[in-house]
Amino acid sequence: MKILLIYPYWLEKRTRTEDVTVPPIGIYYIGAVLKENHYDVEILNWCRINETPQKIEKILVEKKPDVIGFSILQANRWGGIDIARIAKRIDPGVKIVFGGVTATFLWEHFLTHFPEIDFVVIGEGEYTFLNLIKWIQNNEKQPITRIKGIAFRKDGKGVRTEPAEPIRDLDSLPVPSKYFKYRHLSLTRGCPGKCTFCGSPKFWGPKIRFHSPKYFVDELERLYKKGINFFYFSDDTFSVNKKLVIRICKKIIEKKLDISWVAISRVNYMGEDILFWMRKAGCIQISYGVESGSKKIRNFLNKKVTDAQVEKAFAMTLKYGILPRAYFIYGCPGESPGTIGETIRLIEKIKPLVIHFFVLSLFPGTALYEEYKKNSNVTDDIWLNRIEDIKYFETDPKLSGKDVRSFGKQLQRRYNELIPGIVDAVALIDKKEFYPLHSDFCSRLGMTFDQGDYAKNDAIPEKGKIAEKLYITALKYYPHPRAYLGLGIQYQKQKAYTESIKILSEGIEHFPRNEQINLCLSVSHMNLGSFETALSFLLKFQHSSQALEMIIHCYHASNDFKTASAYHKKLESFMKCQK
Repeated sequence: MKILLIYPYWLEKRTRTEDVTVPPIGIYYIGAVLKENHYDVEILNWCRINETPQKIEKILVEKKPDVIGFSILQANRWGGIDIARIAKRIDPGVKIVFGGVTATFLWEHFLTHFPEIDFVVIGEGEYTFLNLIKWIQNNEKQPITRIKGIAFRKDGKGVRTEPAEPIRDLDSLPVPSKYFKYRHLSLTRGCPGKCTFCGSPKFWGPKIRFHSPKYFVDELERLYKKGINFFYFSDDTFSVNKKLVIRICKKIIEKKLDISWVAISRVNYMGEDILFWMRKAGCIQISYGVESGSKKIRNFLNKKVTDAQVEKAFAMTLKYGILPRAYFIYGCPGESPGTIGETIRLIEKIKPLVIHFFVLSLFPGTALYEEYKKNSNVTDDIWLNRIEDIKYFETDPKLSGKDVRSFGKQLQRRYNELIPGIVDAVALIDKKEFYPLHSDFCSRLGMTFDQGDYAKNDAIPEKGKIAEKLYITALKYYPHPRAYLGLGIQYQKQKAYTESIKILSEGIEHFPRNEQINLCLSVSHMNLGSFETALSFLLKFQHSSQALEMIIHCYHASNDFKTASAYHKKLESFMKCQK
């Protein structure tokens, strides 16, 4: 039996894709359970296959799946439906199974309106899906009602079985990294919060469950040995059990896992002790849901945090060289110029280095969505429209779309104005053991203004100067190749090639085999006409196509056409081998 697990594409194009292009960890748990039971299963990340839609049919024809399971979120449900229709057209006998958060909350909607969907897995899917696969393999001999946590059609109508029991011991699950490579990991299931805009409480239930430190770090270590060194810890509140997280961090350090990772948490579950160990273990960013500077709006969202907790958490996080990222929501009931002003004043106090602003939206499984249905006599049929969400302001006559959009522009505009001052105000803890980490932090932040998201933001003034200052600060703490390279490039942009040579030469003293520093240094020498000197750095990296191209240029500029021709042939041979 051939089984495909697919993470489908979403409806709307994203401006920020770093978090959503990676399949959720749940799909890998399901894959691992199937592998442990000797099934032929493959995971396909099809989050962008709509950019080359002709591949969908081609791949499905080649792979000939018997069962296709889809990981369904609100944004990608139509991608799953579209792919399922193609699969059914190719092979009407293929079984289509939807699972995930949105599938759980809209199971009846899917089975009522979309005949290409055969089954829906409700809630945690690992063993429910396995039991369904066994039932299909056994030619559906036993009553399907014996499988807990499943929805199907009976007499043309969607019905469901009794809920499956939550997996009490998460360590009983097979380690997915035994079979797959991925970047999203999860230590926990559940969240201590009960925010009205979030479906997590209803999906996971009231109790938070944990993996052990051994399970979690063993999973990390397997992935690290497979060549992955950057991870998303996608828990709702990673630091909910501080002692557990500190044990994990110490194990990462003991095992010498040279990794970087980002996490999500709540400001009221953070402290200096845990931040100390998180940074030591490779944490470079923590995202916090602040939502609003207005207490009234936070109360409406059931976000039970105070301004003081927010301010303390952001100050502590930054102090240890972890980038604090803030989520804010606007367009809530009662939103006004006054509440937006409160949010701006809180931003000015907490000085987040990254902010994402979101319009309040309604999603299935949330308290806000249930209230909307109750008050508006709306049913789940609203999702027959090809939309990702419902903006709250569309349901509230007291809010206008024009005003809400204006609030969003005001927030972003003011934050853009604040960014240079926020960077200037960065103050890191003065402990020598953290100096190498501070250098990493400052140079990483510098790259954001030099080549990353902020570099593309024309509303931020003097981005080059900000980057230059951060690289210089990084090198005051500790030598770091990223800082040398970034500062050398900044000087090149200013045509200050002598200064560039000086700083890059210093970098090579510390990192003599760093290819990018050597190549960048050769560029500065080439711009001064010192081609022979440039070659002394380039010829060390003849395995690099970039270096070979520069070597050819140097020999041409030196009128040594014979040698240039020889290296041109070498480059052609190299490129053929790369194909």
